[in-house]
Amino acid sequence: MDLNLPQTFVPGFHDKNVVKNMSYNILGCTGLKVSKLSLGTGGFSYFYGDYSVDQCKQTIYEAIKSGINLIDTAPWYGHGESEKILGLCLEGIPREAYYLATKVCRYEKDPTLMFDFSAERTRKSIDESLQRLRLNYVDILQIHDLEFAPNLDVVLNETLPTVQEIIGSGKARHLGITGYPLGTIKSCIERSKVRIETVLSYCRGTMIDNTLDDFVPFFKSKEIGLINAAVNGMGLLTNSGPQNWHPASENIKRLCAKAGEYCKSRNVELGKLAVYDSLKKKGPDTILVGMNTPQLLNWNLNVLQNGITDHEEDVYKEVKLIMKELPLQSHWENVELEKFRNNAGLSYK
Repeated sequence: MDLNLPQTFVPGFHDKNVVKNMSYNILGCTGLKVSKLSLGTGGFSYFYGDYSVDQCKQTIYEAIKSGINLIDTAPWYGHGESEKILGLCLEGIPREAYYLATKVCRYEKDPTLMFDFSAERTRKSIDESLQRLRLNYVDILQIHDLEFAPNLDVVLNETLPTVQEIIGSGKARHLGITGYPLGTIKSCIERSKVRIETVLSYCRGTMIDNTLDDFVPFFKSKEIGLINAAVNGMGLLTNSGPQNWHPASENIKRLCAKAGEYCKSRNVELGKLAVYDSLKKKGPDTILVGMNTPQLLNWNLNVLQNGITDHEEDVYKEVKLIMKELPLQSHWENVELEKFRNNAGLSYK
């Protein structure tokens, strides 16, 4: 086999020349050769508004044919809806043509039932996910938003060993963690007796938040695969703007909306510039972008392979000037966590 091709290359399904046009990186110590651009499926549910199952299916098919080989989902996205739709979309596609990552620990809309980091629920969760996905195993099983655990000891002593047990059973191949506060992720890695292989960081390596840069050397020193997700800020850095549930401050939303309006006036998509900006960052092994239409897929593939036009570059420079009104690390750390604890009536240590 051509050493320049990933293990996910399937003769007869893929076009070798198309796949060779994709950039790949080794995902930390996993040995998985993952595409520089990977596909998130939060939009395969009501979380980001309306969607079409047919368009989701076309997006998945065209993405994998293009050489994108890492797909991310979770039970939380639409409370099982994303996994179920993704399972339908993957029908007829060779299993060896992609890597699939899902998660455990975040589930229901009701704050009192939203999170469960217990061993029992984690074991049940992977079985539910595999049933919805119509698969026998996932490539990466991640603990979802670990900062919401009652305390880090629960993750360290119960959740992580259970995920390791699941990997031993063959239902998953690699172990990862996700979260918003990078300091909490770092602490978990430092204290864990279980080998953590991947980190999914979201909204922290974007046009408005460069916090991830400070943690890249640590992750690399531990040979941890780094997935930079939600580089458009969960809709914040798009022309259409975020959903009403978005936790960013009104000032952040105002400035991003100003940037979006400017982009619209120049017939440029802010989300495309956000992907371009994040692709330039050194450190992450893959950029995970939510895509549920072929149009979004084609936009992002075009940015990856061709960059942006001179006109878009001019708009990008103006957008960067608009964003200078914000601090370099504009985030909403602890906002969701405090809201959750208040709504759930919980007092965590």
